[in-house]
Amino acid sequence: METVALDLIEQAKSTPSSEGNLGDLEDEECFFQDIALLLEHGVSIEDVRRLQDAGINTIKGVQMVIPKKMLEIEGLDVKKIEKIKEACTKLSFVNGFTTALDVDQRNQIFKLSTGSKKFDKLLYGGIESMAITEVFGEAGCGKTQLSHTLCVTAQMSGPNGYMGGKVIFIDTERTFRTDRLRSIAERFHLDGNTVLENILCARAYTSDHQYDLLKSVTGMLHKEAGVFKLLIVDSIIAHFRVDYYGRKEMAHRQHKLGQLMACLQKISEEYNIAVFITNQITSDLTNLEQGDAQRPVGGNILAHASTCRISLHKDVNERRMAKVYDSPYLASNEVLFTITNGGIDDVD
Repeated sequence: METVALDLIEQAKSTPSSEGNLGDLEDEECFFQDIALLLEHGVSIEDVRRLQDAGINTIKGVQMVIPKKMLEIEGLDVKKIEKIKEACTKLSFVNGFTTALDVDQRNQIFKLSTGSKKFDKLLYGGIESMAITEVFGEAGCGKTQLSHTLCVTAQMSGPNGYMGGKVIFIDTERTFRTDRLRSIAERFHLDGNTVLENILCARAYTSDHQYDLLKSVTGMLHKEAGVFKLLIVDSIIAHFRVDYYGRKEMAHRQHKLGQLMACLQKISEEYNIAVFITNQITSDLTNLEQGDAQRPVGGNILAHASTCRISLHKDVNERRMAKVYDSPYLASNEVLFTITNGGIDDVD
């Protein structure tokens, strides 16, 4: 058992496999400190494995779970959790306060192109990592087209040393199309087979299955640290609208949706990837005087969890437009875009 523990520690110390993609080793370890390092601080190998079985694979991952939730893991008690938390505090490079300048210098955030230069400008460079970007709108406004375009652009190199990476696509509405990806890849002069090979896709059949898929994603991201750059869920709300119906089930639906969004937030921050979700709309009965007023589904749960919310819609001339609906850092503005054989693009 001691030999196994030593092997795990050595493996943990050499975990960062994407050092070339994400910069200095120290910055990499800020995101990917393997949970096996707890063994050096007196945590038993059995407890480390219990955490891993629960989908907690990094030191930062432990810090993002409250003790009450950890008590739900079979075999852990209050004393063990206190010991684990204390060890994580000692191991963490990012514990406590730091200056904003230090934060800026250590920032590993990257941005993924939408395929449209004007759209990218609206988003101050594109879809951001370590954040959840939500787009919502009526059917046919371009949500899934944008998802497919991002699947390709995420694999391309970009500004500030971004080298590209793999994509995870969770499909809840049977929207995933390989032929669409091939045509977008052709636009960017990429090999279609290579593009498809770098995308892992899964079909979610219920809201519970959707959540289970996300939990399995954490294991994949840990095994291939820094390789995956984008996680897409198209759409986030579809199964919840079917599985939970009426006011009696609304509270339970929102609770489950909140758990799902918390999982997405944890994934985006723990593994420094961009999370992109699509959402549906509903009529806003509180603003009937505005005519056909519409709002995104999901209520405050989605509103608070999403970092950046973008509205996609068509104007009176059937032109597609993207508008910043809510964001802590983007100016309220809108741009025109179009959908071509090569995906999202600028209007001529």
